[in-house]
Amino acid sequence: MVTTAPVRTRDVLWTDISEIYAAVLAHPFIAGLTDGSLPRESFRHYIVQDAHYLRGYARALAVCAAKAPTEQDTVMFAQHAAGAVAAEQDLHAALMGEMGSTAEAAANEPVAPTTRAYVSYLMATTQSGSFAEAVGGVLPCYWIYARVGEELLARSSPDPLYARWIAMYGGDDFQTVVDDVLALTDRIGAELSPRELERMREHFTTTSRYEWMFWDAGYRQETWPV
Repeated sequence: MVTTAPVRTRDVLWTDISEIYAAVLAHPFIAGLTDGSLPRESFRHYIVQDAHYLRGYARALAVCAAKAPTEQDTVMFAQHAAGAVAAEQDLHAALMGEMGSTAEAAANEPVAPTTRAYVSYLMATTQSGSFAEAVGGVLPCYWIYARVGEELLARSSPDPLYARWIAMYGGDDFQTVVDDVLALTDRIGAELSPRELERMREHFTTTSRYEWMFWDAGYRQETWPV
């Protein structure tokens, strides 16, 4: 008798967004990082907005920690929330300094429309949804960044500033963090009802779309139209 391994939740989720991920890799922002052609002003806009985003993302992770079913899961998400704040304070401050600005100046710049929408969606999902829905919402920022980082690390960049950013997200340390969240995803996903899994998939797909939109907004140096 031939038995088949159960389908992992991570595989279901990734299949849902395969076309979105392909669009991310094909975006000129990502291509411009690797060949060095990305305008510095586009990268600066992205870094400023990423600092705004990570402050909101840390709060969303803190909500995941509060809703987590085990102490181990609570500790993990609490540590990741602290790590998101640390990344915003350390890496972004260094990058802004290399671009002739400061983290304090960046913090005073307006939150762009896509950043506001993405963070608002994350907070609404994590606060009002189940733990599985919350995980589905925050997972793309972990996973897509790790996959993009891995892809870009193989190419690197002739621009030292861009190469530094690529090294952070393409490194083994970040991948270990992502692997822990994927293991949790598979564990809780195996116990979900079809309706609960559908809601998780919906949030995962939506925030994956926001990931593409975030890079696109950086490339366009998005501002409020009115």
